[in-house]
Parts: sequence; C-alpha cells; structure tokens
Amino acid sequence: MDARFTAEQDEIRRTVRDVLARHCGPQDVRAAVDTDTGYDPALWAVLARRLGLPGLALPETYGGSGCTTTELALACEETGRCLAPSPLLSTAVLAAPLLLALGTDAQRADLLPRIAAGELTAALAVPGTALATALRLVGDNRGGWAGGGRAGGMQARRSDGAWRLYGEAGQVLDGHSAGLLVVAAHTGGFARSRTLLFLVRDGGVRTRGTALDATRPCARIQLRDAEADLLGEDGTDVPEVLAAVGDRAAAVVACEAVGAADRALERTVAYVKQREQFGRAIGSFQAVKHRLADVYVRVQAARSAAYYAAWAGGHGERVGGLALAQALRTLRTAAAEAIQLHGGIGFTWEHEAHLFFKRAAGDELLFGPVHRLRAHAADTARLFGEKEVAV
Repeated sequence: MDARFTAEQDEIRRTVRDVLARHCGPQDVRAAVDTDTGYDPALWAVLARRLGLPGLALPETYGGSGCTTTELALACEETGRCLAPSPLLSTAVLAAPLLLALGTDAQRADLLPRIAAGELTAALAVPGTALATALRLVGDNRGGWAGGGRAGGMQARRSDGAWRLYGEAGQVLDGHSAGLLVVAAHTGGFARSRTLLFLVRDGGVRTRGTALDATRPCARIQLRDAEADLLGEDGTDVPEVLAAVGDRAAAVVACEAVGAADRALERTVAYVKQREQFGRAIGSFQAVKHRLADVYVRVQAARSAAYYAAWAGGHGERVGGLALAQALRTLRTAAAEAIQLHGGIGFTWEHEAHLFFKRAAGDELLFGPVHRLRAHAADTARLFGEKEVAV
C-alpha cells in the first residue's frame, strides 16, 4: 500500500472542502435539517452536478468518474467535518453499490446514470433496525433478520407474475425523500427461505421520524401489497453482496467520523486559546493540553485505520467494521471533550459541539454499537478461538 495520496485525490479533498466552507456553515446545517427533505437541495445540486460525488465510485460506463472507494471516502471525510446533511451516504454508499453489483444490465443502465447525475436519490430499507446486521457489521447476516416468515419483518410474494411486498422498515436513512427504495425482504417460506432485494419506486407510507442526529434523517417505511421489481436475478448470494457493500460503507462512515472528530478538536483548540480563567487562557493549563493531545493521537490513529480500510476493501481485505469502531469511539471522545471544555455553552443548541456528539451516538445506533463492531471483527478473525488461546 502506498500511503501517499495522488494529486487527483488531494484535489478532490480540497475542492469539496472549499465548496462546503462556502455553503455549509453551522447555520446552514440547522436550516437544512428543518426542511421537509432534511437537506438543502441547492447544496445537493452543487455536490452532485458540479462535483459529481454520487458518481465518484461508479464506472464511467454509467456516467460515473470511475474512481475507487478511497476517493469517495476522502470526499465524505470533508462532508463529515461540517456534518453536511445530504443523501450522499444513503445513495452513493449504500444503494448504488447494490445496484451495480446485483442489477441487470437494463436496471443499471436505467438507474445508475441518473444517480451519478444527482437526478435520483436512493435508500436501503432493511426491516426493523437491522441495518448493521444486514451489512454483516455486528453479526452473521444469513439469519432471519429480514423477517424469516415472522411478523415484524418484510415479506415478498409473487402473484400473477409480479412481486408484492408487505412489511415495515423502521430505520431507513433518507427513506422519506428517496426517489428509489432498495428493499430487503424475505421470501420462499420454510421450504426455500431466502432474502432478496427489490426496487420500489412508488407505494407505501413513509414517515420521517425524530432522529437523535438531525443531520441523519431516518424514516419508517410501511408497505402493504406494494408492487416491486426484483433487483437482479433470483438465486444470487444477496447476504454476501450486502456484506461486501457493508464493509466499504463502514470504511466511508469511518472517514466521515474522522472528519467530524478532527473538526471538533480544531474548534476546541481554538476556543481554549481564547477562554480565560484565573487570568490565563485555559489552553495554557497542562491538564487541558494533555486531554487535547490524547484526542489528537486518537484522531490520527483513527484516520490511519479508516484510510487503510477504504483502500483494503478494493484489495480483498475486509476491515471496515474495525476501522468504524475506532472512528466512532474517537468521535465520541472528541465531542465529549469539546462539550466539556466549551463549558455551559457546549450543551446549547446555539453551539455546534453537541451536534458532533449526536453524530457519534446516532451512527452507533445505525451501524454499531462500538463493542459489537469490535466483537464481530474479533469473531471473524478468530482472535479468541480455542486454538489461539495460550495455555
């Protein structure tokens, strides 16, 4: 692995940061999350049509840039720095790779160019709150998380030559505003039980919920005999594809979290240089220096892990979950220190410090928690198997 970034990668980072600095300040974030969609359509148009972020990791055949997960992760690190609310994660990181991996030629040709151009947003709908399980981040995804024939899941049945979906997904990222839903559903009954993915363009009831992290709006999707198209062909190994997409998504979210942690640390360092106590800036106290130095070391370590995970995903190694665990723990620590060192103002709505803490907690609800991410990574690597224990 060459740890140096190319000139193109550096340019992607610089360009995204410059655009977000002009269009996505703290007040812009607060205004965006209060809209019906939960993000600023004007900013999304800039990110999608001018910078081409949704198509960054898509092949040029489908209107993308032909880059890798690393370039997309670098762009998301910058969106993480300002907690930019946008459908980039749900569309480009979760849904588009599934369409690319499983879709038929006709489905890819129809949907991916529209996603790359920013004309279509998409969301991955998983029954209940099983997103992390479906992506194989916290456990095996070959179980009954999609319903298994039980109530509370998502069921698919074939009637008169068409697929129909029935069920509920309770935690769908950007599900209220997405133009396309990629729905995981159980079918086949006991005899041929399996999980398939379906495309839902219309139908169903979408209700935006109150999220802990307002910059990550989620919705409850209820489908009642909704017409759907099978994504790809019946018989494909959907759990394995979900696991591959999940690992790369974890690496991207880890880079996002690193960007947020770095920004929280940056804001805190600037503040402790200004705030005075006993006639001195509190940043001059040794105890404060030690605490911020510890956060700095954590951020740099998490950044290295996230960068490696983004690169390794394209080279047959899956370490995204472990990198995500380290990044989320780092973000929680950086945000907690930011709140405490900012004093009383750090807890208020007027200051953005609390938003970073909510991002860390919200991402753990979606993709974690940290201890389960680490435990699954250890189980996968068989770190604590009987043969590895020293006697």
